[in-house]
Amino acid sequence: GTQIYYKDWAKGQPIVFSHGWPLSADAWEDQMIFLAVRGYRCIAHDRRGHGRSGQPWDGNDMDTYADDLAELVAALDLRDAIHIGHSTGGGEVTGYIGRHGTNRVAKAVLIGAISPLMLKTQSN
Repeated sequence: GTQIYYKDWAKGQPIVFSHGWPLSADAWEDQMIFLAVRGYRCIAHDRRGHGRSGQPWDGNDMDTYADDLAELVAALDLRDAIHIGHSTGGGEVTGYIGRHGTNRVAKAVLIGAISPLMLKTQSN
């Protein structure tokens, strides 16, 4: 699989941040610091093709982004997690919930989110 870079700060109920296009985990640092000092575990990853994560030729679609997020959540054994997604990250969060369910999810926050469906048509 593709190597996914992530930051994992502090302890407590996990908050997982999913960034917008074409940003990285660094976009969430102010929010992570604010919440980490208030007792939350804050995790932010660089989506595949972004920042310090792998830059594969294939797999740059919303289903794969959602599956990558599921693998990260499972690898870190996150439970009762709050997922926050901005722009493309919102599509990633909703895709993750749609494909993998809510067993590990406490809440989802979507900020200016796109749909988890990215569709290629003749016009694009």
